[in-house]
Amino acid sequence: MVKRIVRNFNTAGLDYIFTGALAASYYGTPRTTMDIDIVVKVTHDELRTKLVPALRKAELRINEEKIDAALKSEFRIATFEDSKSPFTVDIIFSTENLRKKVGSILGLPTFYQTPEDLIRVKLRMIKATVPKERALKDIDDIRAILRFTEVDMKSLKRQALKDSTFAILKDIANAAT
Repeated sequence: MVKRIVRNFNTAGLDYIFTGALAASYYGTPRTTMDIDIVVKVTHDELRTKLVPALRKAELRINEEKIDAALKSEFRIATFEDSKSPFTVDIIFSTENLRKKVGSILGLPTFYQTPEDLIRVKLRMIKATVPKERALKDIDDIRAILRFTEVDMKSLKRQALKDSTFAILKDIANAAT
C-alpha cells in the first residue's frame, strides 16, 4: 500500500510528507502500525485534479463526502481504507507550507516531516493524553528519534518552551542519553 501511495503521489506532483508512526520508524526504531499518516498541502482545485485521482490509483476506497466533511472540520483529517489490506490512510489537509526532509521508503524517493516537527507533535500529544500510560508509544518514539537522528535541539527546545512542553522534552531527552 505504501509503495502505491508514494508512486502515485510522486507522479501527481503532490506536496506531501509522511508523519506519525511511519516517520517515527524512519528516524528512530521501526514499529508496527495499522494506519499511515500523511500531511498533504493541496489547493481546492488540486484536491479533485491531483489528490483524489492519486488516491484512487493507489487503490484506496475514496468517499469525496468524507473529504468535504474533513475540510470543514476543525481537525481536517480524512481516513481512507486500502482495498487490498486491513490498513488505513489518514490524510491530514494542510494550508501551510510543509517542512520536509527528503528520504526514501521501499526504494522509492519520498518526503518525511522533519524530526523536530515530528517530536513537537508527539510532545503536544503526550501533554494532552490522559491517562499518561497511553502516551508510552509517543515517548518511546521521541527517545528513539533523539538516539538515532541528528536533531536541532536548540530549535526544538525553543519551540517546546512556546508549546509548554519543555519539561516533557527535558525528561525524555535525559532518559534517552
